[in-house]
Amino acid sequence: MKPSTLIANGASIQWRVWSLALVGGVLLGMSMMLNAQSPQPVQGTIALEGNMKKFYRAANTIIVTTIDGVEHVYHFTKNLVVHGGKRGGVDALEGLREGTTVVVHYTAKGADQSAREVDIVGAEGLKVTEGVVTRIDRRRKQITVRFGNGKAETFRLTQRAAAEATKDVDQAGASAAKVIIYYSDEAGQKVAHFFKNAS
Repeated sequence: MKPSTLIANGASIQWRVWSLALVGGVLLGMSMMLNAQSPQPVQGTIALEGNMKKFYRAANTIIVTTIDGVEHVYHFTKNLVVHGGKRGGVDALEGLREGTTVVVHYTAKGADQSAREVDIVGAEGLKVTEGVVTRIDRRRKQITVRFGNGKAETFRLTQRAAAEATKDVDQAGASAAKVIIYYSDEAGQKVAHFFKNAS
């Protein structure tokens, strides 16, 4: 084989290698851009209202039944936050009557649901009111509602309530969505721990 043919073949191979490297780099770059633009999975807690069915302290588990009869099993750690009840923390769930209304704030990973906070609703827990949303201010963590008598009131939202608020309530805020608010009186201020559509 002539030296000129070898040089030509070498240049041709080198050109092909550079072409493949360039195409590979472009494809990799596009793939990275698409991944960067893909929406990230939603992080945070989800809230569910239901009735307390069972509390297994030794197994760090509670079972809550929703209004449609579906049972949900939640695991929790010793630092579970509980609002309402006669005692604080996990102790507040001890002796809680079956059928007591609760709101469970939880995270889900696969089939596992981990309770982060439980709000007990009723005489010893959170109070419930209903009104029409006139404003939601997520930055200040506030929701303002107007009651049937025309009076308006602003509730402070907990971090979880502000994060968990459903999009339909949020979007309907300007067009007067009717909501149910679960709140506590804390240092003279009404604090909403959970709210949902009234319909």
